Amino acid sequence: METVDCRGLNCPEPVLRAKAFLEKAAGEPFVVLVDNEASRENVLRFGRSQGCDVSSVDDESGAFRLVIAPTDVVPQKEEFQADDYSCDLSQQDNVVYVLPSDTMGRGSDELGWALLQTFVVTISEVSPLPSHILLYNGGVKLATTEGKALEALQNLEQKGVVIWCCGTCLEFFKMEDKRKVGTITNMYDILATMSSATRLVSPL
Repeated sequence: METVDCRGLNCPEPVLRAKAFLEKAAGEPFVVLVDNEASRENVLRFGRSQGCDVSSVDDESGAFRLVIAPTDVVPQKEEFQADDYSCDLSQQDNVVYVLPSDTMGRGSDELGWALLQTFVVTISEVSPLPSHILLYNGGVKLATTEGKALEALQNLEQKGVVIWCCGTCLEFFKMEDKRKVGTITNMYDILATMSSATRLVSPL
């Protein structure tokens, strides 16, 4: 079965993607992955409103795996309203990852660089995905230097994770023109994002 990966997306986006896929699924069942209860309930409700058989199981990654199977049941004709599947974002996890260095731990910079590469790659495997990843001080080197971390950050950005790079830090390291992922930001935005997070995660 094909999979619609909606991990890290806020309501009503998972329902909108499930709806778009259902319209082109040609009657074939498919899987929707979500990583929070609100999205799970909304996708379940939407699937049932369309006359589908819907089941939910916990995925190995900690997400919810929803199987939507179209049936011959004709759903009641009601105008679809995206607002019906909105949810209170304040009730959801707002996880922010903070990467203030290009190494992880102390003792060996070479080992620390390798460890941090693996750390960043693993972010996509942990539920829920962060809303933001903040890179400052030596952490901005992750957005400018080829490696597994840079590729992982680019993939996370494609999934909707906001990646912010400290502009002052890029200027200090003379890397303004080498940035390959993320958006340049300032200390105010970094502090505002950290203070509004429900959880901060850092490898240091």
